[in-house]
Amino acid sequence: MAPDRSYHLALMSAAESPQEEPEHRTIAPIVGPDDPRRFTDSGIEIEQLYSEQDLPDPLRLGEPGEFPYARGVHREMYRKQTWTMRQYAGYASAKESNERYRYLLSKGSTGLSMAFDLPTQLGLDSDDERCLGEVGRTGVAIDTIDDMRTAFDGIPLDQVSTSMTINAPAACLLALYELVGEEQGVPAQKLRGTTQNDVLKEYIARGNYIYPPEPTMRLTTDLFQYCSERIPKWNTISISGYHFREKGCSAVQEVAFTLSSGIAYVQAAIDKGLDVDEFAPRLAFFFNGHNNVFQEVAKFRAARRMWAQIMRERFAAKKDKSMMLRFHTQTGGVTLTAQQPENNIVRVALQGFAAVCGGTQSLHTNGFDEALALPTERAAKIALRTQQILAHESGAADTVDPFAGSYFVEALTDEIERRANELIAKVDELGGSVRAIRFITGEIDESAWGYQERYRIGQDIVVGVNKYQEDDIEVPDLLRVDPESEREQVARLKQFKAARDQALVERRLEQLRETARGSENLLPVIRQALKDRCSLGEVCAAMRDVFGRYTPDF
Repeated sequence: MAPDRSYHLALMSAAESPQEEPEHRTIAPIVGPDDPRRFTDSGIEIEQLYSEQDLPDPLRLGEPGEFPYARGVHREMYRKQTWTMRQYAGYASAKESNERYRYLLSKGSTGLSMAFDLPTQLGLDSDDERCLGEVGRTGVAIDTIDDMRTAFDGIPLDQVSTSMTINAPAACLLALYELVGEEQGVPAQKLRGTTQNDVLKEYIARGNYIYPPEPTMRLTTDLFQYCSERIPKWNTISISGYHFREKGCSAVQEVAFTLSSGIAYVQAAIDKGLDVDEFAPRLAFFFNGHNNVFQEVAKFRAARRMWAQIMRERFAAKKDKSMMLRFHTQTGGVTLTAQQPENNIVRVALQGFAAVCGGTQSLHTNGFDEALALPTERAAKIALRTQQILAHESGAADTVDPFAGSYFVEALTDEIERRANELIAKVDELGGSVRAIRFITGEIDESAWGYQERYRIGQDIVVGVNKYQEDDIEVPDLLRVDPESEREQVARLKQFKAARDQALVERRLEQLRETARGSENLLPVIRQALKDRCSLGEVCAAMRDVFGRYTPDF
């Protein structure tokens, strides 16, 4: 994923400086480069030396694979099975993306991760005039069942796990994937993968939403129910803190706001009448990996412990798997620099090491050139080889929870949990994540401003950017999407629409509108519409006719 440029933008005026507010417990203070103290980005002061006196009392280690899962969700962790190595990929057309997927699988990738272009993420067809210049730029364009069929041509869906980074139109993409699996002779019960399906973070951090929150939550929980009944191995949501961190939040804020989103989704599903132990085992999370190895390891350990307690104490979950926080990690796009881009290989290796030592279930490592463009084939291979070196040469996979008992890491784990719980309590006080969007956004903006200031004055060093600069500009070979691919995609879509039964399409779209006006599960109707050759943009527009479009009020 390309870095979010907001990391290096000043998002607040000097008059709104956090220095004028009381001490903020989730953001590092701005103290200048000469101050001898050291802080994590969450404002946790790092002591010069840690000892037994700094350990939490009592030391809540527990055992891996047992509540509260601080040490990992599986007893043997990577001794039994290495994490899934996914490489986020997709660009231009379905055909070109299929070629990249096959390439990555041939090099040892053990899972696929689909990147979609901006029109697809917004539920728009490629021939929409608003999409000019965006088709296939940030990911693959998927307009129709033909596109999804081409994207997975020659890739047996019963043998791969596919993660789809898609949110507002998540139900449509899952339905298309299921239909292609059906064409391959793969029953839905054997499909494995994840739809991100987390639109709350879109309202807060990215802006790729379509509908207002209430119908969006309905679509999310409809997908929970549908998968529980038809696609039981599918992870129905990947509750994302990654994008909060890309926008500029601290590690503590990432944990707090991600788990708050999780609380909102669980409550919405329960309110719909779903049993918590039926849907909770298929919930997954998505975290960012940053450079401070020790804070990141502690962050993952704290998040697992907190989620287990939330599920047992707040939602009365009974199954062990309902309380396990399983997560994917992507290394920090926002940490990548356009200056001296090969330095990013080291950053990515550190971030991947932290994720593995923190117990991730799957990992994507960024290409070193992603501050400049989508990754080239060479950059993608280096990123994958980085994971393989971590697995086979670093020793990080040889033992479970290798940092357990460290005076420093245990103290950090406890402090992150304490501060994140304080933030969750504030979100609860405001009525939960859906009602606290403005508060959460403000907190993240304040943290992003702090990042910018600490970088500007040299308190935080970014090698090659504000220290150790070089006059010679390094520009590696970049992946460039041929503009002709957009014209070809639009032409294919127009041909697709011209060759179908238009009367049947209209009936299916009207059936979808009627279902949207009621309370039945939308997924079966969406699936049928796409099977009968409605396009993704038409399906999303039909629901927008009923649900309306979300417009922020701030």
